Amino acid sequence: MTDRVEGRPLEDVELARLARDGDVAAYGELVERYREVAFRTAWLITRSSAEAEDAAQEAFVKAFYALDRFRAGESFRPWVLRIVSNEAKNRRRSVGRRERLTVRLAHDRGSGDAAPSPETAALGREERERLLEALERLREPERLVVAYRYLLELSEAETARALGIRPGTVKSRLSRALGRLRREMERSQDA
Repeated sequence: MTDRVEGRPLEDVELARLARDGDVAAYGELVERYREVAFRTAWLITRSSAEAEDAAQEAFVKAFYALDRFRAGESFRPWVLRIVSNEAKNRRRSVGRRERLTVRLAHDRGSGDAAPSPETAALGREERERLLEALERLREPERLVVAYRYLLELSEAETARALGIRPGTVKSRLSRALGRLRREMERSQDA
């Protein structure tokens, strides 16, 4: 039932409708599409690979049972990421973990790009480490809005829905966070 239509994969909304109607394979396809971003989302909050994996898995189970509350026409990605965020926050609170945030920035290379020289790679790694250290010094609401918007590559509207805040709040937090991040980066460069 989750076959492609005219060679195209089914849209999230259609897969969610099929899953709501009992098509477990359709829901499995949604899980597969969003497994990685769900893990990264949970990891940004829990700061633990094991906890993030558990939170993402539990969130997908909760989302499955909440499919009747998924509104047609709504984007599935921010809806499920909000469930993931809530589950990760609950786990973090219950476990009480306050580990350092060590977000990995995936540096995607196009297939036609040449590999960077060792010197360039080392400089890029140092710059990413400085950026991550500066990101860690932000308050959690600011760190999350930056991470969702730029590391998870959500739109402003998707970030708002995933974090359960208004789009205007995303813009203002993002503006403040980027200003603080810039100052932190300048400070670390001067040090």
